[in-house]
Amino acid sequence: MERNTPAQAFSATTNRRGLFVDNEPFARGWLATGGPHEIFYEECGNPNGKPCVILHGGPGGAINPTMRRFFDPAKWRMALFDQRGCGRSRPNASLEDNTTWSLIEDIERLREHLGVEKWCVFGGSWGSTLALAYAIKHPERVESLVLRGIFLLTPRELRWFYQDGASMLFPDAWARFCAPIPLDERGDMIIAFHKRLTNPDRRVQAEAAAAWSQWEGDTISIRGPEARPSKFNEIDFAIAFARIECHFFANHGFFDSKDWIIENADKLADIPGWIVQGRFDVVTPMDSAWRLKTAWPKARFEVVWDAGHASTEPGIVDGLVRATEAALKV
Repeated sequence: MERNTPAQAFSATTNRRGLFVDNEPFARGWLATGGPHEIFYEECGNPNGKPCVILHGGPGGAINPTMRRFFDPAKWRMALFDQRGCGRSRPNASLEDNTTWSLIEDIERLREHLGVEKWCVFGGSWGSTLALAYAIKHPERVESLVLRGIFLLTPRELRWFYQDGASMLFPDAWARFCAPIPLDERGDMIIAFHKRLTNPDRRVQAEAAAAWSQWEGDTISIRGPEARPSKFNEIDFAIAFARIECHFFANHGFFDSKDWIIENADKLADIPGWIVQGRFDVVTPMDSAWRLKTAWPKARFEVVWDAGHASTEPGIVDGLVRATEAALKV
């Protein structure tokens, strides 16, 4: 991919690339953190290939087989892991010692465990937040960045999605989201949900988690509810997802300032990068991707006109696959 000019920064709708074939891990295990958490990880693709680490979204999501398919398994050595409290990592849904900084430590711990010097870092949505924070803290360990659905975790973005913004586009879904929260607490939906998701009564957690997860599922794709991840319907997954996500958002990502990533974007200056952004992304609107591109001129920027937030929308798949192919040459 050549560096885009504004006139070239929009993907075509024909001759799109699809996902690579599914591939099974050649190694997996749990990595101790020195604290209460054990991190589940797996390696896929070619053991002698170019190394990359794939970061899932949320916070609170989990890895899945589709995430392996954005990379050519014959050429890449892929590392994936469930972040603290997520997926098969232990203990499930735990908020203890679970911050952006502890996750960055886990990425470094995994890199050292696997004997990797530098790697490509891939992430979308919250995965893009974590990838950027990791690259700012450890630029010498990042060979390239491939990002989708940019989320800078600023108060403005949180207000848009959880208070006043996306609610105007999806009033029906917003009504379902608000249902567990009394009217007098709706002035700060994140804090109201945090109160319930940290309630010791699992039934209270489950009701809040179901509403929280459905709101994201209802807004994730221009293809409508059929694009909602099926795991959002599993109560154990929904509770872990909603608890951890709300925990991070109630604490503003544990960042030192409201716009920490952009304020530190100079650390990215020498890192090659690709940004793929859906024009109609309601979860992480394009403004954040545009701000990042402006602060990080070396990044290639591609807007997909017929896509929302989901990584599996055809135009997003196409852009990400072409980006990982280009990253092979870095």
